[in-house]
Amino acid sequence: MSRRRKAEKRELIPDAKYNDIIVSKFANSLMIHGKKAISEKLLYGALDKVGEKSGKEAISVFKEALENVKPQIETRSRRVGGATYQVPTEVRSERRQALAIRWIINAARGRSEATMLERLANEFLDASQNRGVAVKKREDTLKMAEANRAFAHYRW
Repeated sequence: MSRRRKAEKRELIPDAKYNDIIVSKFANSLMIHGKKAISEKLLYGALDKVGEKSGKEAISVFKEALENVKPQIETRSRRVGGATYQVPTEVRSERRQALAIRWIINAARGRSEATMLERLANEFLDASQNRGVAVKKREDTLKMAEANRAFAHYRW
């Protein structure tokens, strides 16, 4: 960690279609090898498919899916006297959003549909209905924090 100063946050440009910063962040996280056009095409295609399947507005389903996946509490490792404890801590809002995006993308990549577009669309639909791998990941994180509640006094 740098001792000089805190790294400054860069301003993100909202995406072209929905004019939303969160959609832009999602496209950046989805991107592999710097191919942003491909990741945007995948994301917009998936959101269009979500709009068709659900009958609701695609961006609202997307945001609902993100909200359902965001973790409230997580465990962090803390060394105390030679022993390592999993200490439950609250998650900052920026990290909460980043974890939700990452979990949805990883869950979509792990699905068995034919194309990434279908995988992403179905993961959005599942997450918006509180099911799917990404939501399970959030629930597992919560269970882990609940199980280690006894070590909450080690919070720093």
